[in-house]
Amino acid sequence: MDFRRKGNKRKSIACSIQPFTLLNLPMLTERFRNSSYIYAVKSRMMNNRYILFTLFSFALLLSRERVEAQTYKYVLGAERMDTILSLVKGKRIGLAVNHTSVLEKTNMHLLDALLVHGVEVRRIFVPEHGFRGMEEAGVNVKSHADAATGIPVISLYGKHFKPSAAQMENLDMIVFDMQDVGARFFTYISTMHYLMEACAESRIPFVVLDRPNPNDYVDGPLRKSGYKSFVGLHPVPLLHGLTVGELARMINGEGWLKTGKKSCLLTVVTMRDWRHGDPYRLPMKPSPNLPNEQAVRLYPSLCLFEGTGVSVGRGTHFPFQAIGYPDANAGDFTFTPVSIAGFDSDPLYKGKVCYGMDLRDCSFRGGLTLHFLLAFYDRLGKSGKRFFTRADWFDLLAGSGELRQQILAGYTEKEIRDGWQADLTRYKKIREKYLLYPDYEE
Repeated sequence: MDFRRKGNKRKSIACSIQPFTLLNLPMLTERFRNSSYIYAVKSRMMNNRYILFTLFSFALLLSRERVEAQTYKYVLGAERMDTILSLVKGKRIGLAVNHTSVLEKTNMHLLDALLVHGVEVRRIFVPEHGFRGMEEAGVNVKSHADAATGIPVISLYGKHFKPSAAQMENLDMIVFDMQDVGARFFTYISTMHYLMEACAESRIPFVVLDRPNPNDYVDGPLRKSGYKSFVGLHPVPLLHGLTVGELARMINGEGWLKTGKKSCLLTVVTMRDWRHGDPYRLPMKPSPNLPNEQAVRLYPSLCLFEGTGVSVGRGTHFPFQAIGYPDANAGDFTFTPVSIAGFDSDPLYKGKVCYGMDLRDCSFRGGLTLHFLLAFYDRLGKSGKRFFTRADWFDLLAGSGELRQQILAGYTEKEIRDGWQADLTRYKKIREKYLLYPDYEE
């Protein structure tokens, strides 16, 4: 189902081949190119004395190009600094951020922008992949002190997913700013959930600085009871069709926090001049293995392969843009996964030739398709044992065991999709209550 604005219909995957441009990755400003550069600013603290702050962007450690200017006129929540400052003035702030928390129009990280304005940031909370977005998928992130500012960086992807009571002490507010990709199993939204819960327990406000959803569709199976996990905390479709701010409103309003319905003191700093269905070109990769627009578009459809024995190209420079298996019958395209710093040090089938499909130039507009999943199941001889090597993980990603059972039973994509429609219709009615922006035109 293509639940998008009129005129944005999904193109056929069987595709006329067209090249896709890689995202340019941003450097925050020219002055940060030299690691020895010190940016000293005056910032008034609680004792009214002026001290010098040494501010570096943590993104300095990433090898990145200057961001290419967006052609759209929207304003991110994080760029509405007057509104943000009115909320945080005089408060001790916990900042939930990572490498995506960049103000696009100035190429400055949110932490740096707040410190320049004298905001007292007491702690930084970080999700999977860490503060700088360099940690591999599934790898525990360690807490540490930020080298540039000395501010404690608290990992929420390791021993704990939620801040402890001690880590919430002496905070008056938590501000969240991370780029989601619109898929239920992308874990930044799970981190947001647990931060909201911690704020509700501590009775302090939680502020979301909103950003666009680059996979802005409503599609796929809902997560069913009994399949709740960190890659599926909420009973929403695989593609939820919400911004992080709207999703936070839904989490709070539907009572999905263990603290109860509307228990979180939630504020969303909305975007300006954005509506659902507007195209959005990410200015940086949201995670190590989503390096460009094509990977982000294909991610919702290909991530299900992570519960199978099929490689999605981890260990190459085109992850989530290829699928393969170490069997010549799986396809004509070949790749060999290797250890790559900043991508994956121990990828599936490391050092083995994989045969399959090259999707880098496939003309796929976005949304969710089961075409690749069903095609590869067929190429591997329709053997459930050979294909579903991590069946439990596949079920968590899919939101239940139903999709796997349908594939094993030989269902077509249309037959599988037909089974989602009643749930999607109910979900869309719930979704309407939490929208902050004009909706798609069907």
